[in-house]
Amino acid sequence: MTITKMKAFKHIALLLLASFAMVSCFDSANPNYQYMPNMYEPVGYDTYGEYEIFPGEQEAMLPPEGTIPRGWQPYEYENSNDGLLQAKAELKNPLEVTEQNLESGKALYEIYCAVCHGSKGDGQGILVKNEKILGIPSYADPGRVINEGGTYHVMMFGLNSMGSYASQTDELERWQIVQHVMNLKATLEGTPLLSPTSNEEVSADAEASGASEANSSEEQN
Repeated sequence: MTITKMKAFKHIALLLLASFAMVSCFDSANPNYQYMPNMYEPVGYDTYGEYEIFPGEQEAMLPPEGTIPRGWQPYEYENSNDGLLQAKAELKNPLEVTEQNLESGKALYEIYCAVCHGSKGDGQGILVKNEKILGIPSYADPGRVINEGGTYHVMMFGLNSMGSYASQTDELERWQIVQHVMNLKATLEGTPLLSPTSNEEVSADAEASGASEANSSEEQN
């Protein structure tokens, strides 16, 4: 009877010891035993790292052919001098002239453009004044053709020492900047500015002209 009790005591002691050993190393955030470890611990790949699982062993891969980033619109003019000339001749600002677009364009211009082109568009930005960059002409330079299409194209691809701003700005923001650039140019040249008032007047004139033509047509009939 005593021997039986001793054996039972030993079994209980071994069980308690094993249980204590298992519990003492237990971490609720990192279970000791995982049936499928890959389901619990995701594999983190380093940016631009080399891994056999990827084509070419490169983590950074090109997007599938024919795809475009979300929110990005294709731009049909090529990055060349011919593309610039074509944009100048054909491309027009699709945005309506509104106070919001003008204010946003001015704010964006001060962030991205004024440091070189100057807040007035006269080519006297802080980098030019400090002689960090030279040769930035004024928007009113008679030797340059500054228009909506050309300005947008240069922001897309860059020109000479100016880099592309396609990654820093979206389509709406670039056209808003174009509106402000056109107003800076007009201010330097002393020509009429783009304004919501003038835009509304043009629309009103167009409506009046259309109504007049309709009345003339009815009278002739």
